[in-house]
Amino acid sequence: MANTHVSTSARSGAANIVGQLSTLDRFLPFWIFMAMVAGVLLGYLFPGIKEVFNALSIGTVSLPIAIGLLWMMYPVLAKVKYEELSKITGAMRQFGVSLTLNWLIGPAIMFGLAWTFLPDLPGYRTGLIITGLARCIAMVLIWNMLAGGDSEYCAVLVALNSVFQIVMYSPLAYFYLVIVPDWFGVPGTTVDISMWDIAKSVLIFLGLPLAAGVITRFTLLRRKGAEWYDTRFMPRLGPTALVGLLFTIVVMFSMQGDKILAQPSDVLRVAVPLAVYFGLMFAVSFALSLGFKFPYEMAATQSFTAASNNFELAIAVAVGTFTIASQEALATVIGPLIEVPVLVGLVYVSLWIKDKFFSAASHS
Repeated sequence: MANTHVSTSARSGAANIVGQLSTLDRFLPFWIFMAMVAGVLLGYLFPGIKEVFNALSIGTVSLPIAIGLLWMMYPVLAKVKYEELSKITGAMRQFGVSLTLNWLIGPAIMFGLAWTFLPDLPGYRTGLIITGLARCIAMVLIWNMLAGGDSEYCAVLVALNSVFQIVMYSPLAYFYLVIVPDWFGVPGTTVDISMWDIAKSVLIFLGLPLAAGVITRFTLLRRKGAEWYDTRFMPRLGPTALVGLLFTIVVMFSMQGDKILAQPSDVLRVAVPLAVYFGLMFAVSFALSLGFKFPYEMAATQSFTAASNNFELAIAVAVGTFTIASQEALATVIGPLIEVPVLVGLVYVSLWIKDKFFSAASHS
């Protein structure tokens, strides 16, 4: 009888948590699906739009996607309480676990899944490995916000991953694409990507919105006060982050929807290991957090950071090295198209885990 009561309580608690989300947040899977459909229809009805978007690029950086990402990240980074970052300086164990998940476990798992599911498709396999090496510095802010994670801890992890990305991406790409295959007598694939190329991506997609967020917060806190900022300004600015996410999805699908529709079997084969990867990294991270007795807010941040990837960097690397028409590039594009709906689903899973395990622990 006691177990039944706990189970019922957990379900109702999770329902209450989800019920507290705004209409935009609560029905995000539906909005994302509609954005995908809108993007495909846009590309189908106006075939020339792909060339227009491709023309609106600086190097390998797509300006429409860049606008969407910057729009998506700015409100979230404006919400971070930078004045309280000193409170998490003692979380060295959490930082250690996160860096291990992101830079040792994550790339190794993606490498294993790519070879397990795509042994006969080297182009797609390379695209998956490239994606696995690009740790998330953008969309994780959205998932963390929706799941009620620690925004200050998330900001620090994003900054740490940015630094590690600049230093580690090229060596890890060489290790997983050239050295490891050679151990098994398989020809390797050389990826020519410099530290400056990676640093440029980080500076654009993290540096700009981070600077804007910091300036906005400290300027308005000084002029208007914390109460006005938190209760009046952020409730208006915050939801626009999801609008930026939906805009980015529309642009991506309008540019790549024709390939996805033309090669559905290939898309499915690439999608399966990606979905397994996101779910596996999320589960491993939450299990470690429970084992180390991390608080829920840090556990959620840890898990979404580990399960997400920096698709913009992965796409830029694939396009710059193999061209936009390559299988490698298509695989990196499929990455966020699978990641977005899967990670939205994991937001609800995270809220359920909070009510099922962390709430019970807090009352024990």
